[in-house]
Amino acid sequence: MPEVVRERDIAIARISKIVDNLIQGNSLYQERLDKPEIIQHLVNLLDKFSPEFINALSNGELANRIDSILVIEAVSGTLNDLTAEQIEMFDAAVERR
Repeated sequence: MPEVVRERDIAIARISKIVDNLIQGNSLYQERLDKPEIIQHLVNLLDKFSPEFINALSNGELANRIDSILVIEAVSGTLNDLTAEQIEMFDAAVERR
């Protein structure tokens, strides 16, 4: 059991470091994301996978997966920030496709 806890702690440390680096390097993330909240969200996701699986991923692969999640988190709710006129323009653009 202590080995599982250790593996989980290692995975959480890796995730936290990657989140720090990604947020530091992206102004959209800095503006729209709450780092502790995102880390907690990712730790909750970690619980759906084994720590061994996470730790087996290369840093690049893990960073790519985390970056994909951060993009979704950062842009979710973007339409809520639009004015009524901007929403109409968006709807018209979508209909033209």
